[in-house]
Amino acid sequence: MNSTKTIFEKSKPGHVAYSLPKIDVEAKSADEILPKHLLADSEVNLPELSEGEVVRHFTELSTKSHGVDSGFYPLGSCTMKYNAKINEDIAQIPNFANLHPHMPERASQGALELQYNLQQHLAEITGMDAITLQPVAGAHGELTGIMLIDAYHKNKGNNKKTILVPDSAHGTNPATASMVGYDVVQVSSNERGLVDIDSLKEALNDDVAALMLTNPNTLGLFEEDILEIAELVHEVGGLLYYDGANTNAIMGISRPGDMGFDVVHLNLHKTFGTPHGGGGPGSGPVGVKEELVEFMPTPTVIQKNGQFKLDYNRPKTIGKVHSFYGNFGVNLKAYSYILALGGEGLKQVSEDAVLNANYLMERLKKHFTLPFDRVCMHEFVLSGKDLKDYGVKTLDIAKGLLDYGYHPPTVYFPLIVEEALMVEPTETESKETLDNFADTMAELVETSKNNNEQVLTAPHTTVVGRLDEAGAARKPVVVHEE
Repeated sequence: MNSTKTIFEKSKPGHVAYSLPKIDVEAKSADEILPKHLLADSEVNLPELSEGEVVRHFTELSTKSHGVDSGFYPLGSCTMKYNAKINEDIAQIPNFANLHPHMPERASQGALELQYNLQQHLAEITGMDAITLQPVAGAHGELTGIMLIDAYHKNKGNNKKTILVPDSAHGTNPATASMVGYDVVQVSSNERGLVDIDSLKEALNDDVAALMLTNPNTLGLFEEDILEIAELVHEVGGLLYYDGANTNAIMGISRPGDMGFDVVHLNLHKTFGTPHGGGGPGSGPVGVKEELVEFMPTPTVIQKNGQFKLDYNRPKTIGKVHSFYGNFGVNLKAYSYILALGGEGLKQVSEDAVLNANYLMERLKKHFTLPFDRVCMHEFVLSGKDLKDYGVKTLDIAKGLLDYGYHPPTVYFPLIVEEALMVEPTETESKETLDNFADTMAELVETSKNNNEQVLTAPHTTVVGRLDEAGAARKPVVVHEE
């Protein structure tokens, strides 16, 4: 097993990674310059290394991390596609990268035009009437969307208290609804993995503010009854919220606005090819239909008299949800992605994502249980429940994949599938990659049956072996101790 010393363990007194010119002003100690509350109570124990040692340390660490640039990353519902490097180059153009958000509008016309155009493109892709680019993550977009729905109802004098969420929903959906102050009621799935219409009808009443829905859903299945669902929700005065986590399956093919959704959030850091993971950076724009435009966060970018301006004139706005105008760099990369592909290219992205998912599903269903054996969209969910007969769980398969250089699929989600494995190959992977992954999964199944100890003790080739995950969560070590 590989081992890596921490940077503190590599530290040697007297090693330095910098060389500063001699000071040409009167030298003063820190306590003469800074107030006491900004000073450390004791000496700060920082590692001492040369520049070369620092570079080698972090370069070595980078090779031990897994990302879309180093291997296949089939993390279901996360759309870990390869991110074209041209978009990174575009984001580093100095006139964009060095632009300060406090620059006056007259000196920021190019950046404002880009934001305006991106709003228009996303509105067209989703079938919405207006877009805000302020939210900086998917869950942040969800929160903004539900706040907009809440403002809409309160403006109409509605005292609705309930939001409906399917049993296959992302966990952020009920969490978001609860944060905004709503009670959450679960809607069951039917035997085909779709929203059960009878369960929905039973849950609907005048107290329902909205139904939060992903389409395709987290099982990778398209909600075929979406028009009826929208009609039922609207009949009781509720709104339909679209969780855009799975938009990669439908671009250029169908639009949430045409399905009857009133509010949409997107994940530019997933669907539109900007890198993500490790907590950021992200961008979660929110789109709305006309009746919710007046509640949108301020400012949005508008075009007036041939100039692009920041519009703050929205008396019923929910207010700002982020500083300045959102994550501009992420928005810029997504804009580059959209322009490079165009309408037909975006459609091909979704078609290829669906093709890859169905091909891989057909190969893997020979080795795992497929709870919903039908054509999927961009992802699918397997069950490893039969491996329990050999003492092996889904978690063990996930750990075993690490030894082959693959990031595991999403495990144990959605909760309605026992021993779930959610696989999303994305459109950027080749048939060879999918075949190699399928062969590896088949090998792990055979190993589970014939030599389960190999799987139960995996991984064997990573920097650390199998961790006590429950212990790490309950008793995390977050500081370095001598």
